[in-house]
Amino acid sequence: MFHFPAKQAAAAIVCVAILAGCGQSRGISEDATTVASGRESKSGVTEGGSLLDSIFGDGDGNVKVNRYLWTASLDVLNFLPVESADPFTGVISTGYGTPPGGGRAYRATILISDPALDARSLNVALQTRRGPVGAGTQRAVEDAILGRARQLRINAERY
Repeated sequence: MFHFPAKQAAAAIVCVAILAGCGQSRGISEDATTVASGRESKSGVTEGGSLLDSIFGDGDGNVKVNRYLWTASLDVLNFLPVESADPFTGVISTGYGTPPGGGRAYRATILISDPALDARSLNVALQTRRGPVGAGTQRAVEDAILGRARQLRINAERY
């Protein structure tokens, strides 16, 4: 028979409980446009009950992010290292990177603020090590992202 100290037994029980809660996929919905959030009620606990619901969210507070704009932003700016990507707020923040064939390093912050595939839903802030880029460069990057998002949407409708 196995003899476990009390601390090891408690740690094993906690690990099993955590893994049991990971069995359900609650992160991104099937169509990848709605992301479940963990919004809390006024009392600080998610309404409806369990501890796992308060951690992962119970689906009541959904934030919508356009999946085509999200994917197109990552595709177009794939030469930039992603530092953080938060689908709950629609913000992608990158570090400095040099585009292929270019000599200047850029960094970007992208905000996708609406579920619509629209230019108003996309905000891109580009910066070099010397400061912000020109309006023409920023507009060219936004147009490239919007064009790629439209291509992704057209390809998705074919299937």
